[in-house]
Amino acid sequence: MTLVLVATPIGNMGDLSPRAADELRAADAICCEDSRRTGRLLQLAGIERRASLLVVNDHTESSRIAEVLQRLARDERVVVVTDAGMPGISDPGERLVRAAVAQGFDVVVVPGPSAAVAALVASGLPTGRFVFEGFLPRKGAARTERLAALREETRTIVVYEAPHRLLRTLVDLRSTMGGGRRVAVARELTKLHEEVVRGTLDDVVTWASAHEPPGEHVIVVDGAPAREAATDDDVRAAVQAALARGLSARDAASEVADALGVPRRRAYTAATTTARRSP
Repeated sequence: MTLVLVATPIGNMGDLSPRAADELRAADAICCEDSRRTGRLLQLAGIERRASLLVVNDHTESSRIAEVLQRLARDERVVVVTDAGMPGISDPGERLVRAAVAQGFDVVVVPGPSAAVAALVASGLPTGRFVFEGFLPRKGAARTERLAALREETRTIVVYEAPHRLLRTLVDLRSTMGGGRRVAVARELTKLHEEVVRGTLDDVVTWASAHEPPGEHVIVVDGAPAREAATDDDVRAAVQAALARGLSARDAASEVADALGVPRRRAYTAATTTARRSP
């Protein structure tokens, strides 16, 4: 029948929409991360529990797909929720949706609270274009490479982080992007102790060091300044310097194209022209 993705409150129960409550009430089965938390949500919303609660978390989502598809094939209405926010956004749900779509079942979304969007619009940073990164890799080359890529990202960046890793991530962002980059850190969104700290990466590192704030956090980082377009003189000068270090025309072109953000063909033409003119 239909797979329904239902956004649930990220803190304030008043954010559960009437439509979301209706879908929870009408569901034949509810896929959830934690049956106790979802049971409590139903209780607080005054919804009599009639649906089966299926635990679908990071560890069980793949193994639950076959059962969910069987229920849909029996014309059941299956609702997917997470502990908070929108299913499929740094939470289970993505694989269920992909499988349901592949089998031709309807997928319906009941929109609602999202910590990423709430933090973004409260940050005071540009919202016209942004990129959602979720949780960064925890360690190793994957983390280093992701941070290096984000250093050049011109769109506003949204990152999730757990409280015990917040300071480390802020320090890594500062090391990669510089202490002057603007940032906002939001925690406990929609709850009694909601807080949004705004400033530079230097500022928020100092704040996090002193406070060790609890709660899940959303980090919103200003994008990198747009790089000024390289002129022909810039390209020629960079190519000459690379050739003077002994690089081949091909290697010099590759290095200059990456450094200046110009097409490789343009850099290669400058390199070969410069090489021909050299004595």
